[in-house]
Amino acid sequence: MAEFFIETLKFSERLVTIFFDSFGKILLPGIKVTIPLTLISFSISLVIAVATALVQYAHVPVLRHIARFYIWVVRGTPLLVQLFLIFFGLPKLGILLDPFPAAIIVFSLNTGAYDAENIRAAIEAVPKGQIEAGYCVGMSYMQIIFHVVLPQALRTAFPPLSNSLISLVKDTSLAANITVVEMFMATQRINSRVYEPLLLYAEVALIYLIFCTVLTKVQTIWERHLRVLD
Repeated sequence: MAEFFIETLKFSERLVTIFFDSFGKILLPGIKVTIPLTLISFSISLVIAVATALVQYAHVPVLRHIARFYIWVVRGTPLLVQLFLIFFGLPKLGILLDPFPAAIIVFSLNTGAYDAENIRAAIEAVPKGQIEAGYCVGMSYMQIIFHVVLPQALRTAFPPLSNSLISLVKDTSLAANITVVEMFMATQRINSRVYEPLLLYAEVALIYLIFCTVLTKVQTIWERHLRVLD
């Protein structure tokens, strides 16, 4: 019994040591890689989403079909397959990309396709009477879109866009499959040395949870702020 207690104590001490030793080594790639990867990809995806939504809203014949095709393909294929297609497939065509830029391209295109539908729905929810009122006061179509329609649409689309950002934080873990050294890749490397998968993967899950919880709190604050503006 005493021997079992001693072995359990030693094992617990080992786990505690691994936890505190690895926490910073996992968190640092999260700050230096995961967060920048998320923010850059999301910023680009917003530009793509707004442009794609506006093309569909304006019913530009050829561009509208291209936009629908883009959304159809991206939403209908797995994100991991898209990562492999860009990083491992394009070199066959002579296009070589480093892991980080390749991840940004894929995450931007993927998130942009989903966000485009959110923004399109929000734009279509703006009352047509406001567009007519814009014409009545002498505004051009583009002025109405950027000064009347988009501000209201983005406010309506804020909750789903925030959810998209939170999902993107978690999706960045897939970048480990194309050798981006983010949090999940760092965890895998540590686990290959100490082989404590339960502890280490629970630890990286905790860090992702912390990141997403912070974003959720920020989302709540901004939603409250937007309601006040209404």
